[in-house]
Amino acid sequence: MKYPSISRRTALKGIGSVTIGLPILEEMCLPVSAAEAEKVPVRAFNVFFGLGIPAPLQTEGFEGVLEPLKPLADKLLIMRQVNQLRCDESGINAHFDGASGAFTAEPPNGEAKAGGPSIDQVIRQAHYPDGLPPGMVSTLVAGTFFRRSRVSRYVHSYNQNGTVAATMQEKPRELFDRVFGTISLGDDKNLRRRRLRRSVLDSVVDQYRGLTGKSSPLGANSRARIADHLDRIREFEQRAYEMKRGTANAPPLPPRSQILHGGPADPGGQGIDITLEELTSEWRLLADLYALAIQMDRVRFGAITFLAAGERIRLTGNYEYEGRQIWQFDDAAQHNASGDKGCSHEWWHQFREDQPNKELRAHAHMKMREVAYFLKLLDGPDARDANGKSILENSLITISTESGDGRHNDVKRELSGVFHAVSGANGRFQTGQIMDVGAEGLDLYNTMLDAMGVTGRLGPANHPMTSIDKIRS
Repeated sequence: MKYPSISRRTALKGIGSVTIGLPILEEMCLPVSAAEAEKVPVRAFNVFFGLGIPAPLQTEGFEGVLEPLKPLADKLLIMRQVNQLRCDESGINAHFDGASGAFTAEPPNGEAKAGGPSIDQVIRQAHYPDGLPPGMVSTLVAGTFFRRSRVSRYVHSYNQNGTVAATMQEKPRELFDRVFGTISLGDDKNLRRRRLRRSVLDSVVDQYRGLTGKSSPLGANSRARIADHLDRIREFEQRAYEMKRGTANAPPLPPRSQILHGGPADPGGQGIDITLEELTSEWRLLADLYALAIQMDRVRFGAITFLAAGERIRLTGNYEYEGRQIWQFDDAAQHNASGDKGCSHEWWHQFREDQPNKELRAHAHMKMREVAYFLKLLDGPDARDANGKSILENSLITISTESGDGRHNDVKRELSGVFHAVSGANGRFQTGQIMDVGAEGLDLYNTMLDAMGVTGRLGPANHPMTSIDKIRS
């Protein structure tokens, strides 16, 4: 039996701003001409991780701290020797300068602004000058981080004038609301004080029944896929809101995250104590929700941050990877220090090329594991586009960090080897290799923009561009 084609943009519309996107269904891919199959959305996201990877450790490839990226090796172009020296701002430090230059290739413009737009926003403006389709989140910025002081430490998506492109979502339940919408409860103050006492899915139940019931225009496989998809959303919702099971149809306002956020998460810049389980649980829920938003085509541009630039955390816990123990984190005890001097931050300051740097290696390896966790969510069976490739393969995912090896008094050493990686962007870049690009970050980013069909450029208008053609397919 044949079923009618339905649009890739079909979504379940609830009351208020509730919008529940659908997964890719068989009926969405009909007809499947080669030309149509190649038409996938233009997407660009920035993935940031704090503290960086010292250039000497990058040379070890997948045998060192980059090991967790190895399963994705054919989907990524890993770039070394990227020069971000022009991002130096005298009198500050490379934590902030390097973070400000990540995705902008420009030095900061004060403590609350970047020196220019980020690459994702330049692409968004070029491909969607009149805005994204109705119902979409224009830019999604999220992150798990615990140090503030300057905005570019943790926000990595910027408008043309250097202002932040969207409000940072650092709490999973707030990210959930931002993506899936909340229901307006009118002007009644009592109602507005209360969180909607039901799932966001409840407001689209009739449409759900229409697509999965006996009169559905969809085939059995698609009906089952929708049911599984909405079950997954409900699971994330429950996790994000920490709802208690067994309550009679009216769960109260859910408790706040157990992890500190906002000002309390950065008490005087002295750092916080956190377990590995707490850190990764919070991050992975946020990553799950962010990836789900992309999979459902609710968002096509933005940035996600795993730990801020110059991060100050005192991490504890047993770190295992693929069945083997990598390290036992206990930063304060291993430093034999308290406050900021007992934080993971200090391992970068203590980096020496002729030393084992076991503590730094363990932290960097863990960061790569968590970055890989997010990327894999965009490369699985639930993340397929109409051309048969994964979202990871079709999108421009730019991965970067802040600095080299923690030598703030040696800017050249600090900013001349900043780690970068990009996904293929639907065949535009030479994935499947580790490349010593030996190029200025500004030229690298502008080459990426050119490959994305964007005429706009980053940096000063009088900067002579050198195209880094070897990164292009």
